[in-house]
Amino acid sequence: MMIEYNGHACFTIKTSLGTIVTDPFGEDIPYPVKEFTADIVTVSHDHFDHNAVKRVKGDPYVVKDVGEYTYRGIKINGIKAAHDKNKGSQRGQIVIFTIEAEGLKLCHLGDLGEILNEDQLKKIGEIDTLFIPVGGFYTIEPEDAKIIVKTINPKVVIPMHYKTNYVKEWKIKPVDEFLKDIPYPIKRLDNNKVEIVKETLPKSTEVYVLKV
Repeated sequence: MMIEYNGHACFTIKTSLGTIVTDPFGEDIPYPVKEFTADIVTVSHDHFDHNAVKRVKGDPYVVKDVGEYTYRGIKINGIKAAHDKNKGSQRGQIVIFTIEAEGLKLCHLGDLGEILNEDQLKKIGEIDTLFIPVGGFYTIEPEDAKIIVKTINPKVVIPMHYKTNYVKEWKIKPVDEFLKDIPYPIKRLDNNKVEIVKETLPKSTEVYVLKV
């Protein structure tokens, strides 16, 4: 399985069963992505920087709701969560997605704005790779992200939705705020891609920072 970070909360996940794109952003978001192509698109919520499905080529199967789905042998489960700490009263609801393919289970937390409860954690289950927002303001703060990582205890953590040179004006924090004093090994990759294979997963949690 090859994971490619496109910036913000958008990843391209290439598996032997098909390609998934998560939370595609529109062309007005200044990351240097030319185009997206996918068999499946997941949309965590209907905000402009997460729902640009029309930009994705390939006539993809779109998943944007709570529930269980299977397409091309890829299993997806949508789990309800809030975009803020006040049960969604400020920014509405989002959908967390778990994705299962090639013997691996991934979890994309979207624009999560709350600490996960027991029911949500039960539905998420054991996770190999966790995509977690760490920039704060619109999502959980870096310290909350650390709590969630400890609770879920995935093998690989991939931070997302943080300030970069492409979104300097946004009110979110850089990834280093999340990485500060974190009790896990950190791998800063020199590109935006990483291959995840079941047999070579780390034995305990590691953080992979993909370059964008």
